Amino acid sequence: MVRKLTSAGMYGLAVVWLFPLLWVVWTSVRPRELATSWTFSADFTLANFAKVWDAAPFAQYYFNTFLIVTGVLVAQIVTTTLAAYAFAKLRFWGRDVLFVLFLVQLMVPADILIFPNYNVLRDLSLLDTKIGIMLPYFASAFGVFLLRQTFKTIPHELEEAARMEGCSWLQILWRVYVPLAKPTYIAFGLVSVSYHWNNFMWPLIITNSVENRPLTVGLAIFAQSFETGAQWAEVSAATVMVIFPLVLAFLLFQRQFINSFIHSGVK
Repeated sequence: MVRKLTSAGMYGLAVVWLFPLLWVVWTSVRPRELATSWTFSADFTLANFAKVWDAAPFAQYYFNTFLIVTGVLVAQIVTTTLAAYAFAKLRFWGRDVLFVLFLVQLMVPADILIFPNYNVLRDLSLLDTKIGIMLPYFASAFGVFLLRQTFKTIPHELEEAARMEGCSWLQILWRVYVPLAKPTYIAFGLVSVSYHWNNFMWPLIITNSVENRPLTVGLAIFAQSFETGAQWAEVSAATVMVIFPLVLAFLLFQRQFINSFIHSGVK
């Protein structure tokens, strides 16, 4: 009985979470005059997507977003790998205390740091730049925590064997620890990509030009550009264009996504 109730609750929550997505997709392919109508008809169109693509520089927004997401992920993988190895395998005074202090970052909401980060970037003349969007996220306490836990489970004998073969610590890290932590890297990559793809507040504050705006900011500006109120068909089409890459990636690689989280211990 309990199992049935649990399953019913899970399916109910799935429907609740899925309904907004289905509504946006449905509205995006309906003619403008039928966008908010609940009556079913066979009137469907892709003209909304063509109109949205021509009305705003979404190609530039896509390029900016891909560049920002990729740049942040590459930098995070480098920094988190080095920090996680240090906290997991190196012995130095105050290591555990320093790690706990490092994890305090997890309890600090990113929005609290917007003002000091803005001042730093202003002093560095990095406002309204892609590197300015990426710079505050080059380090990740969450990524360090995940990789440290994974590195601690790797037998030390593998590292000793690599040292006997003449490998340096950097070669050991690249040839031993990184391959064995692949599921953790995939899981962290999914979290990082989805977060920075949807990040809105920070890019909105520091960007002023089309050349540096990501998709989320571009979508918000596009939705506010209508003088006669929101045009739900066009706004829904633009929203589908923004979320489509993430949804498509999940549908194509959902098995790998789930397995990576299971093996890495992400709950």
